[in-house]
Amino acid sequence: MSGEYEITGGRAADIATSVEQGVSSGALPPGSVLPPMRELAVRLGVNPNTVAAAYRTLRERGLIETDGRRGSRVRERPTTLARDALRSELPPGVRDLASGSPDPALLPPLGEALAAAARRYAHRPRLYGDDVVVPELERAARAAFDADGVPAGPVLLTAGSLDAVERVLNAHLRPGDAVAVEDPGWRSLLDLVPAMGLKVLPMPLDEDGPLPDGLAAALAAGARAVIVTDRAQNPTGAAVTAARAAELRALLGQHRQVLVIDDDHGHGIVEQPLHTLAGATDSWAFVRSTAKAYGPDLRLAVLAADRVTADRVQGRYQLGPGWVSGLLQHTVVDLWERGALDGPAVARSYAARREALIAELAARGVPARGRGGLHVWVPVPDETAAVARLQAAGWAVTPGIGFRLASPPGIRLTVSQLGAADMAGLAAAVADAVRPARPVRYG
Repeated sequence: MSGEYEITGGRAADIATSVEQGVSSGALPPGSVLPPMRELAVRLGVNPNTVAAAYRTLRERGLIETDGRRGSRVRERPTTLARDALRSELPPGVRDLASGSPDPALLPPLGEALAAAARRYAHRPRLYGDDVVVPELERAARAAFDADGVPAGPVLLTAGSLDAVERVLNAHLRPGDAVAVEDPGWRSLLDLVPAMGLKVLPMPLDEDGPLPDGLAAALAAGARAVIVTDRAQNPTGAAVTAARAAELRALLGQHRQVLVIDDDHGHGIVEQPLHTLAGATDSWAFVRSTAKAYGPDLRLAVLAADRVTADRVQGRYQLGPGWVSGLLQHTVVDLWERGALDGPAVARSYAARREALIAELAARGVPARGRGGLHVWVPVPDETAAVARLQAAGWAVTPGIGFRLASPPGIRLTVSQLGAADMAGLAAAVADAVRPARPVRYG
């Protein structure tokens, strides 16, 4: 149960606040089981419906989860827990393969692009009432979308991929609606969906993207939205092929009311062609981020969508941030116009690292996958043991638990900090780490 922490309150809002304070203070750590609703109602002297309303509020805020007869418990990553609190300092001498960041050496310098943006600003400062998307960026983004087969639709901007996904989901869904997501999938997305009060439906995937049977099962279970990573899938490196896209589009075509969101965060650093699902249904959004190609601090995502979705997202955005900084937009325009990023060379560099590591692992009998992007996914029998053994060997990797819903255990290795000389030693350490522990014999 909730240990020594005393939940208080006479109204649903007060009870929810009491639990939230316990989570924020650490008195109710992740995994803490909350009292059954009827039991807590008797303890507080309130109607069980009052406690039920409080628990419903906490679920919608992303603090707790309820699993039938197992009851309600604090989520492993409640929304009130800052991401910094989930990080731990690496011991001296341990290499970081867990952060998920791109290789700084492959990011283009921003000095000239920022200076060009400043010169444009000096010539004509951005003022209230100006275009939300600067015309140069809109033209360039639309031309790239046309070349990649993204359907015609308005071009919008948000502060990164996750911001775009959240705003599109909010434009169509309400708490309690179900969303089909990849399993294993992007950890931040798996946190975001339940934090919005939405139900998560897992879609298994292989190297070609979500499995058709998994999508069909999610649609049959009532999915109102489907989110797919087109390429450089995090954490597995999957990339949707033309054949798989055709199968998925055929299934989605039978559910025209379902919202489809394509995430193309790997644009600019991947070698695989794009096969989008946008337009397979009436409501769709296609999201393309600059973070992996130009650096995580360049917080901009270009969004194309059907007219209704675009109007809803843009209308709500104007009531909040209003627009993405014009200085930031012009910086991206300058990077695009000058071809500051040699995308094919960057893609080849990451591909060479992934392929070298996968080959070294295969030579040691360890299966792994990573078709595109920054990561290699390695199935393991015991994530905790594998992570601990690898850290003891000098390598910090990410346990798969944060990426998984119903899929088997694994670990994620980010290759962006690796060189050719690292591969054999790392593969040997992984091979040793994933072997089952030998039984201890006595006598």
